Amino acid sequence: MSGAGGHDLSNIEVLASLSPEQRRDFEKSCQWRTFAAGEQIIDQQSDSRDVYFVTRGKVRMVTFAMSGREVALEDQGAGTYFGELAAIDGQPRSTSVVALETTDVARMAPERFIHLVKMYPDVAHTVMQHLAQVIRASVDRIVDLSTLGANNRVHGELLRQALAGKLDGDTSVISPIPVHSDMASRASTTRETVARVMNDLARQGLVKRERNSLIVNDVEKLREMVDKVRGF
Repeated sequence: MSGAGGHDLSNIEVLASLSPEQRRDFEKSCQWRTFAAGEQIIDQQSDSRDVYFVTRGKVRMVTFAMSGREVALEDQGAGTYFGELAAIDGQPRSTSVVALETTDVARMAPERFIHLVKMYPDVAHTVMQHLAQVIRASVDRIVDLSTLGANNRVHGELLRQALAGKLDGDTSVISPIPVHSDMASRASTTRETVARVMNDLARQGLVKRERNSLIVNDVEKLREMVDKVRGF
């Protein structure tokens, strides 16, 4: 599909330290495109090395197990970017990226991205911080997959979403309600396991459905359940 959004990188967090003039210089060198919901943006193992900036919409990073089962890694919204690993090390893509809704992206050539990082130390520092977060999240995920049972991994995924939701004291509102297949993909388990665990939590009064939201009534108790199994 051809681009339909404005050619503007003003909401991209990694570029926040640039002046409008500096940012416009890089906007001119980007290629712009709009992707429909469900459309693939990057194919895993692709040789492309471009960096993508999400100016509108939401995308999902996914990878595939040897069995062919899809594993969801992370969702990213407007203001974020992805694809920097291939631009930095020249290796094939490590994940596929799919648009979850109508999404506008600006695609920057790897040479231009490297120039951007070298020219502006604040941008380079922000990129390094992002990479550090990716490494820490990957380590946590590896530990969980290696040490936790399926039920506990579902608890951990629910806790992650609760902490990212709308917090009011010890209560969290997750909206829209998490899709069981998405939670199963993230927790590396089945939809049936997710449904069973969520029903158990509902019977305990820890979660409840309310219109288009999932209410976690006691985030601290959920955290304690997760930390106990992790050995914290």
